[in-house]
Parts: sequence; C-alpha cells; structure tokens
Amino acid sequence: MNIFKFEVDEAFAKKHNELLRDSGRLRLSGLIMGLLLVLAGIATYMFIETEWRITVGLGLGLFGIMCAIVGVLAARKVGTAQELYNHYPLAPAVVVEVNERDMVLMALVNTNVDPNLPPRWAAALRTVTSIPGITTRTVGTKVPVAAVSGQVNSNEREHWQQISPMPIAWGTPDQEVVNIARKSIPQEEWQILERARKRLTDVKATKFDLLVL
Repeated sequence: MNIFKFEVDEAFAKKHNELLRDSGRLRLSGLIMGLLLVLAGIATYMFIETEWRITVGLGLGLFGIMCAIVGVLAARKVGTAQELYNHYPLAPAVVVEVNERDMVLMALVNTNVDPNLPPRWAAALRTVTSIPGITTRTVGTKVPVAAVSGQVNSNEREHWQQISPMPIAWGTPDQEVVNIARKSIPQEEWQILERARKRLTDVKATKFDLLVL
C-alpha cells in the first residue's frame, strides 16, 4: 500500500477539502435534528393534554439526544485532514465528466481490506466542485488522490463496498507536492485507469459508484 505522506495545511484543507466539509454538514445536521426533536418533545409534554404526553415527549427528547450524539461521533470519526492523508493509499484519478458547476473524478482503487493481498482493482467515482490548481476543468486531467475507504458488507468483509477519492490538492497549496504525488503513481496504474474510463456509465449504475474491473 503506497501512502503518500506530506505536511497537510490544515487551514487550507478546512477550506478546500470537500470530504471534511461533508463530515461537518453531517455533524450540523445531527445537531439540528436533535434540537428539533428535543423541542418537539418539550412541546408535546407542555401543550398536549393526553395521558401519553410524558411517554411521547420523553421518547422524542431521548431520540433527539441520540441523533445529536450520532452526528457528532460520526463526524469525529472522520479525523483530521492530516490523519486521513497519512492513513489512506495514494491512487490515480482522472476527470471523466465536466458539468456546469462540478466535475466527476474516476479513481483506480484497491477494494481489498487486506492491503497485503494482490490488488482487486475497481473504478470509484466522486463528484467535486473544485480542485486547487485546476483552473480549466478538462476531461482527462490527471489528479493524484488518497483512496478513502468507507464501509464493508457484513456478508463480504474482505472487500470495501465504498471508496471515495480525496485529491491531494485539497490538502496543500503547494503544487509541487501535488506533482510529486502524481509522479509517484506507477504508470501501469494510470494505464488501467485509462481503460476503465470507457466504463463510466457502468460505474454510475452501481449502488456506491464503485465497479470492480
């Protein structure tokens, strides 16, 4: 497993890393949902004249607290930008689709949970709004990324079911670091990814935008 380690600019990453922004939205959504449920529980207890108001109000309040806790813990589990880049492997990605407000990256990723096994290659997609250093969004642009693995299926724990490409450029303003990362990826992997580009429609049709090649 090829880990590309570099000094992450946390302030820069906080501004540009869309994966971290997603985790922030998750935390905020959990807190807002939790607050609304707690308020609903209080309102039920105070304003509804029924014998079950205590049970319903307490239930709503406890569920709201649970939602807030889950949102905070899930966001915290993601970790800092430095922790993410230090933990997940370097992978090749390429811009495969350019839209009016975003673009789609396709990355070549290894779906094996055990990194010591021979690679089980797959194509993974992620839609991004911007990548520092890319001023003109063009299909075919090569983008070095960290392959952030997500969940596994209880029936198939040997393989990742979800992997999200996270551009190296989201972690540093230094384009030389990005260039070094790009050159650190074996040419063979870029070639496999180039062939996989033809299967964009097939990858989009999968549940988690991940297609084993």
